[in-house]
Amino acid sequence: MNRKVLSIVVLLSLVVGTGSCTRLRRGSAQEDLLATGLVGWQQVGGTPNSWKFAHGVLYTDGAGGGWLATVRSYDDFLLSLEFRVAVGGNSGVFVRAPLEGGPASQGMEIQILDDYHERHSELRPDQYTGSIYGVQAPSERASKPAGQWQKMVIGCCGTNVKVVLNGHKIIDTDTRYYPSRVRTHPGLRRESGYIGLQNHGGRIEFRKVRIKPLSDADSLS
Repeated sequence: MNRKVLSIVVLLSLVVGTGSCTRLRRGSAQEDLLATGLVGWQQVGGTPNSWKFAHGVLYTDGAGGGWLATVRSYDDFLLSLEFRVAVGGNSGVFVRAPLEGGPASQGMEIQILDDYHERHSELRPDQYTGSIYGVQAPSERASKPAGQWQKMVIGCCGTNVKVVLNGHKIIDTDTRYYPSRVRTHPGLRRESGYIGLQNHGGRIEFRKVRIKPLSDADSLS
């Protein structure tokens, strides 16, 4: 099975899974969020111009902090991307995040980390790559060593959140399962917001960042 076919299969598995979104918006299509480089993104906080784009890769060397957000918000969607984290690196993908407040708690953060670095050896399970940070741990450790390109697919449909990392489904949950976390993570109740990429002090690279908006649909039963 070639890589293009595999990518389609992964996306379809998220769409047609039990209780997940099954209808696309009329005329909706997958959007390439890097088709115009940094156009279509806005920096939130941190030092201006800390993100760069070259040869199809969006990257930051970690100086300046803040995060990069899409210029439009999304509610239900399938997001696919490839990332490469540096040795000891730490980043994340924010989903349904507002532009004010901490995006990891006011929205949700899907963690990106060099899982195998010794400085991260004592983290909680819900702080490793693919987790809903601080909320839900991945079902297995599916990340690759630092310096390798990895693929992540994130699906949000109503209260259902799914994450596939390097072909392994590691998150398949419902945000209603965590009433005790809402006080510290009110973003679990958000229905829409911005997609964001975190600058967390080390080099992180992204490519092939694509999103497909989905229709309103029932949440998981």
